[in-house]
Amino acid sequence: MDAPARRSAGQPIVSAALALLLALLLVGCSDAPSTSGGAPGGGRPQARPALPVQAYAVERQDLSRSVVVSGTVEPLRSVRLAARTSGIISQLEVEEGDRVRQGQQVAVIDVREQRAELRRVRAALTEETSNLERLEALAMRGQIDTASVERAASQLERTRAEVELWETRVAYGELRATLDGIVTERLVEPGEAVSQYQSLLTIADTTTLVVRFGFSELDVASLTPGMDIPVRIDALRGHPPLPGRVRRIMPATEGPSRLVTVEVELEPPDDVVLRLGFLARAEVVVERRQGVLAVPLGSIGLGTQGSHVMVVDDDQRLRRRPVVTGPSRGTWREIIEGLAPGEVIVNANPADLGEGQVVRVVGWLEGADG
Repeated sequence: MDAPARRSAGQPIVSAALALLLALLLVGCSDAPSTSGGAPGGGRPQARPALPVQAYAVERQDLSRSVVVSGTVEPLRSVRLAARTSGIISQLEVEEGDRVRQGQQVAVIDVREQRAELRRVRAALTEETSNLERLEALAMRGQIDTASVERAASQLERTRAEVELWETRVAYGELRATLDGIVTERLVEPGEAVSQYQSLLTIADTTTLVVRFGFSELDVASLTPGMDIPVRIDALRGHPPLPGRVRRIMPATEGPSRLVTVEVELEPPDDVVLRLGFLARAEVVVERRQGVLAVPLGSIGLGTQGSHVMVVDDDQRLRRRPVVTGPSRGTWREIIEGLAPGEVIVNANPADLGEGQVVRVVGWLEGADG
């Protein structure tokens, strides 16, 4: 076959290949994504869906700050009776829990040696009294000089002083209660040797019971004498707090703790039995902030221009609202300026939200007292 004949036979094959390639290109172009940004089928763009959020209706709340303090029930007054002389305890007439009256004898120390000295000086006093009377009679008759009478009188005064001294030392052998109360400690036993000024008994006046609480120097400024402070006693389970009243506030802090002692006088009902040492607790409001506007801490954003929140307007769109904040209590912060009661804000970080964004409230946050 010559050359022209061969070219004629190959043309149908080339034409078929070109047609197939053209068809593939057309299919590829029809499947390419649209760059117009419209919806499939050439319709209008779809609206952005509303963002589901939790909302909070701004309201007035109580953001007062309180502290919990503890202490023990104590007597207003208690004394430690100490030996005024050394010796052996011969009698100890009371035990812990016994009630005593002021002036009642509670212990006796063996003072037989002191009694012997007292008898000696009393005998000397009798002798020197008679001697002075004799010299005075002689002086009146001019038989002796007045100097002898004066020396005898001086000696008599010294002996009288010794009598008084030994009478006092003998009296020290009797230990008497110095106030009405209950014996809370018995520190010695009969037959035991004691030294001068050694403590023997503790007597507590239980007619007035107090609890001494320690407060921080920052918290005590809000307390005043006469202020009511209810006190809860751990041992009185199920019983309501006992009435208490601030009796006095100590004028200085104590040691390294820097705490100020506040003495609260208890006023228990007649049917309540309190024992010394019972653990007591009190929750005391040290900063009152009642009826203030507050929002959750997490709903406040902080930017270069200050704090702000996202308010939901009537069209359910978010509006950025600058606010002036106050102190925080727990998970809430006071709003001083920028919001009014009843306005609705989003309980979410404003950094995650956009101005003008449409929202849909799916839940409501209750207030701090809810």
